[in-house]
Amino acid sequence: MKNIWSFFMGTLVLISKGSKAYYIWVGSLLGLAGLGVIGYLYQLNQGLAVTAMKDQVSWGFYISNFTFLVGVAAAAVLLVIPAYVYHWKPIKEIAVLGELLAISAICMCLMFVTVDIGRPDRFWHLIPKIGLLNFPQSLLAWDVVVLNIYLTLNLVIAVYILYETYYKRVPNKSFTTPLLLLSIPAAISIHTVTAFLYNGLGARPFWNASILAPRFLASAFCSGPAFMILLFLLIRKYTKFRIQDEAIHKVAELIAYAMFINLFLFGAEVFKEYYTGSVHLAPLEYLLQGLHGHNALVPWIWTALIFNISAFFIFLIPETRKNNVTLVIGCMLIFTGVYIEKGMGLVIPGFVPDVLHEIYEYAPTGIELLVSMGIWSAGLLIFTMLLRVAIPILNGDFHVADDGVGSHIGDQMFFIGKKAREEAVNSE
Repeated sequence: MKNIWSFFMGTLVLISKGSKAYYIWVGSLLGLAGLGVIGYLYQLNQGLAVTAMKDQVSWGFYISNFTFLVGVAAAAVLLVIPAYVYHWKPIKEIAVLGELLAISAICMCLMFVTVDIGRPDRFWHLIPKIGLLNFPQSLLAWDVVVLNIYLTLNLVIAVYILYETYYKRVPNKSFTTPLLLLSIPAAISIHTVTAFLYNGLGARPFWNASILAPRFLASAFCSGPAFMILLFLLIRKYTKFRIQDEAIHKVAELIAYAMFINLFLFGAEVFKEYYTGSVHLAPLEYLLQGLHGHNALVPWIWTALIFNISAFFIFLIPETRKNNVTLVIGCMLIFTGVYIEKGMGLVIPGFVPDVLHEIYEYAPTGIELLVSMGIWSAGLLIFTMLLRVAIPILNGDFHVADDGVGSHIGDQMFFIGKKAREEAVNSE
């Protein structure tokens, strides 16, 4: 218990230290998150009427972000499989960073769900024995369960690996391996259950496609790894943490396969709807070409498709996916394209036209944008804090000292325990 407390105190000291750029970054995120809190308090006081959601469109920008971020969280499995199933060393060295991204993404998912409901104070109804989770009958209950299991798994795995590395010990494989293997189906399940939430709504034909879950997974294995590559390039440039080109290029190659599957499944769905020409074509028409003069989403979805197709060819050609400039461009195109396609391009058309054939064009209000910005800022802050601890530990710069009470990082000494702090004061 003493070692755990010492490790925890050391991480607190670590995240409080940094360069001027680090303080500016953290301060900016805190400020934006604070603005998001103010916006949410206003929404909580006035009700969901301050959003653009209505009876016709009851899911909006919040659920769009939630759906996208579930995919980002699930994408950590793309590092776990080659690292811990095939024991490929270049990726194994960085796999924990994917788990930290999953933690941050799931935290954002839970925040987006919280702000989307009108009475979050009634969450206790979901607590077993106190309320009624309605598991396994309810798909929403399944989503709550799998998200929290996946979050717990990633937290336990990442913290345990960092803790053991800090104390210069090799993590116990008999403990980590079962959890890592369990995290693979858990990652698949969080996005599959999310897809089933849409699939299960019989009155929404736009979502009643058997290929929706595979599409979700394919797009997840594009956007999440694309963000990881951008992260890896930044870490390699601004820290001493070593990330091999082989690892980045392998992730980029996997993105190419996933993006092909994503585009193919989307094309198959478009063909099925347009070729049959049934009444269920209306939502897709609204999305791709407009419907009865309503076309708010048309420029957005075509922008997303152009981005995704362009990025696919960038990642398909070895020369462009191995060039850092085109690689960064491709990652940004994929992240933006999938964000649009899987967010507003998926959620809103499912409600337009509604079951009474009414057309209501949804666009997020300033409050929704402000709250969403706050949640993204909070998620990036969580991720920043996790990286601030993980990178020095994985790099060997932050670890228990030979006497068991301190650790060095560059020119600074981080001391754990009373004795070490006293020595620091004396030395100064």
